[in-house]
Amino acid sequence: MSASESRGAAPLAPSTGAHAGELSKKGLSAGAVGVLGAVVIGVSTIAPAYTLTASLGPTVSVVGTQVPAIILVGFIPMLLTAFGYRELNRAMPDSGTSFTWGVRAFGPWIGWMTGWGLVAATVIVLSNLAGIAVEFLFLLISQLSNNPEIAELAFNPFINVVVCLLFMLGATLISYRDMQTTQKFQYILVTFQVAVLLLFAVVAIVKAVSGDAPDPTAFSWSWFNPFEVPTFSAFAAGLSLSIFIFWGWDVVLTMNEETKNPAKTPGRAAMLTVVIVVSLYLLLSIGLIMFAGVGDGPLGLANEDISANVFFALSDPILGPLAFLVSLAVLSSSAASLQSTAVGPARTLLAMGHYGALPAKFARVSPRFFTPGYATVVSAIVASVFYAVMRVISENVLTDTILSLGMMICFYYGLTAFACVWYFRKQWFDSVRSFFFTFLFPLVGGAILAVLFVTTLIDSMDPAYGSGSSIGGLGLVFVLGVVVILAGVVIMIWQAIKRPAFFRGETLSIDAPESLRRARRRQAD
Repeated sequence: MSASESRGAAPLAPSTGAHAGELSKKGLSAGAVGVLGAVVIGVSTIAPAYTLTASLGPTVSVVGTQVPAIILVGFIPMLLTAFGYRELNRAMPDSGTSFTWGVRAFGPWIGWMTGWGLVAATVIVLSNLAGIAVEFLFLLISQLSNNPEIAELAFNPFINVVVCLLFMLGATLISYRDMQTTQKFQYILVTFQVAVLLLFAVVAIVKAVSGDAPDPTAFSWSWFNPFEVPTFSAFAAGLSLSIFIFWGWDVVLTMNEETKNPAKTPGRAAMLTVVIVVSLYLLLSIGLIMFAGVGDGPLGLANEDISANVFFALSDPILGPLAFLVSLAVLSSSAASLQSTAVGPARTLLAMGHYGALPAKFARVSPRFFTPGYATVVSAIVASVFYAVMRVISENVLTDTILSLGMMICFYYGLTAFACVWYFRKQWFDSVRSFFFTFLFPLVGGAILAVLFVTTLIDSMDPAYGSGSSIGGLGLVFVLGVVVILAGVVIMIWQAIKRPAFFRGETLSIDAPESLRRARRRQAD
């Protein structure tokens, strides 16, 4: 009897024999998610309402009316990387996604660190989303009660942490249950969020065209011209922006073992998700530029006093008595994203436990709900503790930690893109399609992310990058980012000592037999 069978898990991926190179099932609920459900969860994870209200102002201050061009420029590496993700999922639909694919392409060590990058980034984002949900909850109550003092309660450390933990508890309970529960919850919140954002954008455009706006700006197609972006630093800002406003679409791929037609549904859903989100971002940015302009006046998008929450500042001038809907939409956005973002790390941890890269406890699947119960609970606990500790220490530390996650996102997205290129190296020239989707697109996307990773690493050494805090003369954002990555290295070495089988390639082997790969390609086609 194998070690995996003795502990009650499904058989691991065999490295020898007739089924060598195949991936194993983990007990998740197969066929529970269709294309629509996956797209809704993907949009929810990206959280367009929350993301854009915080990022639009700072972007306008750098590039002015060229925001649509910057959004498109920032969209490029995400789209190119998404093609690589799609091809890897067609060949290997596994809930471990970046972790499993990294192992298949580069071996257990790099694959383990790729999985660590995904888990670390999503756990940090989970804590941030919970904190944002708390702020908008009190802001909404303040609006409805016409009592500004209520909004200030969100900044009381004790109240903030307690309510944040309640949000985390609610999200964990929903994530722990079956995927049908998750989908129903997301259908409601995402539909409401998108409807309010569309209403917000359309009314802003109508008021701007009719002249009923504080600083109406006539629409121009030149806003889409990236060559009119004033400086190269603005292009760098656009690429950095893409990390935050598009990140999260890959969650639909971590559900691939729970989708209908796992080889195709997740990839299609990922592509649809990024296209829907970029379209929504473009419409909103155009509408708000036309309505408020790009100046630094009271309602100008470049006004530093409103840049942290543009939607809230403009909701009353645009929607009047319906302004509370915008705050409710952002609250819904952060709450929905909090729950859906928990899907990704739990399933990655499940795969790492299943293949012996982490303790076997992480491979546990709820016998009632067929979800990664243990991994879900652990993710929530770690995120909750992380937020509570960082919030008590300093708001600046929490802010700098969020900024540092950009490095981790570039790290694991880039490695996954390169994994696609290397894994399919023997079929680059099989066809025109193969050349573009398994070689050129992911190679360019990975290269852009690698450059951005190094650039961010260098820039963040300056204490001025972020809150201004520093340790030993180095910026806190740099220190935190490096510490999180090095922590992954230390844990990986410890796991290699405790669980050498995985790191010897005995539970998840590098690459797969060529005969199996040809069969997979025929099946996918």
